[in-house]
Amino acid sequence: MPDHESTHLDPQALFEEAPCGLLVTKEDGTILRANHTFSQWIGFSEPELQGRRFQDLLSMGGRIFHQTHWAPLMKLQGSVAEVKLDILHRDRRAVTMLINAVRHERTSGVQHEMALFAIVDRDKYERELLKARKLAEELLRQKSAAEADLQKAQAELSKAFEEAQRRASFAEQMVAIVSHDLKNPLTAIKMASDMLARGGRTTRESNVLGYITQSANRAERLIADLLDLTLARVGRGIVITPASVDLRELVGLCVDELRIAFPQAKLIHNPVQTGMARLDADRVQQLIGNLVGNSVAYGDLQRPITVTSQLENDTAFVSVHNYGPAIPASLLSGLFEPMTRGGEAESGVRSVGLGLFIVREIAKAHGGDVTVSSDEERGTLFTVSFPLS
Repeated sequence: MPDHESTHLDPQALFEEAPCGLLVTKEDGTILRANHTFSQWIGFSEPELQGRRFQDLLSMGGRIFHQTHWAPLMKLQGSVAEVKLDILHRDRRAVTMLINAVRHERTSGVQHEMALFAIVDRDKYERELLKARKLAEELLRQKSAAEADLQKAQAELSKAFEEAQRRASFAEQMVAIVSHDLKNPLTAIKMASDMLARGGRTTRESNVLGYITQSANRAERLIADLLDLTLARVGRGIVITPASVDLRELVGLCVDELRIAFPQAKLIHNPVQTGMARLDADRVQQLIGNLVGNSVAYGDLQRPITVTSQLENDTAFVSVHNYGPAIPASLLSGLFEPMTRGGEAESGVRSVGLGLFIVREIAKAHGGDVTVSSDEERGTLFTVSFPLS
């Protein structure tokens, strides 16, 4: 007869040394018992697990699943089978397990008994199979596309060469504009500043000198920015540095400076619904200066030029209006292209047709746009929109 002692099975040893994780919890997930196997898998001792909630051991996705699916199913059908969840190890790495659970009514209350199976190797094998399949599909796709891409590449190279030549020519034009057309106005500004600096100055002269100094400094920055614009036309785009600014104050300061730059024009600032906007102040002043300069060049200087700043809903608007000859309809569609003029200037203001192009690029850099309307009766109105979001 077999020895009675050798065939005796200790229930506690079977529970602790089972080849799978075993858990007993209350209905709310509080752990009552956890076997040694499960404790080793997740790096917590059995006393550390007792009193913790099972769902607190799960990943964020597992917690959501436990609340929305697990708990309702346990109440409704009394069990769940082959549920795959990630349980967090003590070191916070995820241990993937397959779980079966049964709900029991005990004298001490409802208990959930769970068997958990670590499936790390199985998951790894499945991931490798999926990876291999995706790799094979990708290689097949690449092989199928290679011949078509080769043919397309020849045509694209030819087109790119022509485009590179065109952009290089445009870049040379931009450098010429920076070195020649901006040199003269900057020199005039500095000369005026030097004249005002001689001898004593009244309060008004001090203010004027301050405006001129600011304009000269900004002009130097804009020369550098125009060099950046040359690069923008070969693929980079205008660079802006937005910051929170008071729209009314920003536009008002710009109009004050432009009154000095264009003494022959009557400039009016019309602020509407003022507030803060996130804009690049230097770029916006450059934009307004270009639009006012365009109005001075082509507008009726016997009538005012109005600069309106407005905040409406989630958009900031800056518009410049002037009276005078209407822009021909045939020119409107290409008005914002470089080297384009809306007509013959009569004010003596020299233009190379770059100002409106820069206006559009500054608006685009802020995520906005510029529109224009023009007729003999109502005049010409340029409106730039800047989305505040």
